[in-house]
Amino acid sequence: MRLNETFQAIKLASRKLALMNEKLINDIITAVADAAIEYSDPILKANAMDLALMDPSDPKYDRLKLTVSRIEDISSDMRNVAKLHSPLGNVLYEDVRPNGLKIKKVSVPFGVIGVIYEARPNVSFDVFSLCLKSGSACILKGGSDAYNSNKAIVEVIHAVLDKFGVDRNVVQLLPADREATTELLHANDYVDLIIPRGSSNLINYVRKESTVPVIETGAGICHTYFDLAGDVEKGARIINNAKTRRVSVCNALDCLIVHADRLSDLPQLCKLLADSNVVIYADKPAFQALEDCYPSELLKPATKDSYGTEFLDYKMSVRTVSDIEEAVTHIYKYSSRHSECIVTEDNRAAGYFRKAVDAACVYVNAPTSFTDGAQFGLGAEIGISTQKLHARGPMGLKEITTYKWLIDGEGQIRK
Repeated sequence: MRLNETFQAIKLASRKLALMNEKLINDIITAVADAAIEYSDPILKANAMDLALMDPSDPKYDRLKLTVSRIEDISSDMRNVAKLHSPLGNVLYEDVRPNGLKIKKVSVPFGVIGVIYEARPNVSFDVFSLCLKSGSACILKGGSDAYNSNKAIVEVIHAVLDKFGVDRNVVQLLPADREATTELLHANDYVDLIIPRGSSNLINYVRKESTVPVIETGAGICHTYFDLAGDVEKGARIINNAKTRRVSVCNALDCLIVHADRLSDLPQLCKLLADSNVVIYADKPAFQALEDCYPSELLKPATKDSYGTEFLDYKMSVRTVSDIEEAVTHIYKYSSRHSECIVTEDNRAAGYFRKAVDAACVYVNAPTSFTDGAQFGLGAEIGISTQKLHARGPMGLKEITTYKWLIDGEGQIRK
């Protein structure tokens, strides 16, 4: 493997990192946050090179794009991470056994975390700050679409690490080619965890190919169910925000489910969407309800492919159901188990939805756009896990640590 020496160096750096004190870690993260703003010009120039190679109509374009404002937000998120309590050394369980053995279960770093992601250069900063704070070295494997941006970002991080005299191998960017991905997925001797972030195709590939343990951060196929007891004004705001705030992110709304007895309110629920030129793929009852009230060029009949699709674009499907049970059944069939929402003033309906829907995040009267580590008070996130083992939902600091058992004795022997 051509990257073996790189992986060995990262593994060694992770051992040094595990011994680093919390103040130094926080100082480094804060310094990188400062440097992100100080060196925003070269980062934006590199980003412009990547953007020039992508069609602006591509849904990934918005994810790829960096701006001064976005870099400021990234810097703010890193500062928040630095201020958070360390997730390391926390006693998760302790006991004194009848024989006098003192047993503790304590949070510790994973060691080396590899993150595979597509056209999202902000992830480079997020992953670095979260991994450093949680005591792990990180391997960044970005896509070719964002290689110049990622390279410029890692150069800024390395310059800060050099100033602090810290081994720059605590974060390394791999080449953008597919061979590097393959090597990372089989680096069992050096990498403790792989986290993929991106399309369902990428995630499925990593899950099938990797011999290193994987935590999936799955695609977001998100639904909002407007219940029989839903408030129209709330619903319109929630639907519009969930769909149009940022269409290219995994928490964006993909399918609106509406109770059949509330179809007369559908034009009002969708009115704000027209201002953003959202294309709606509606089933027959919903199409008829919208036909004379929504721009004809933006209204299309739904097909079988309209459901279970993560659009990542100004597109959305609408499905009509006869009751909340049918809505939940539709979600079970098409959801990616990311984020689901109900709009209702009926507490019983809300309670049923919370219990019946199987997703990492379940909302009542709030848009799925809030599924985000910073919004949840985690400082930042390394991804949104859609699986159920170890971590689920926004993965912050606690979710990217593991634990070990510490046992203190006084010479006891086992009989």
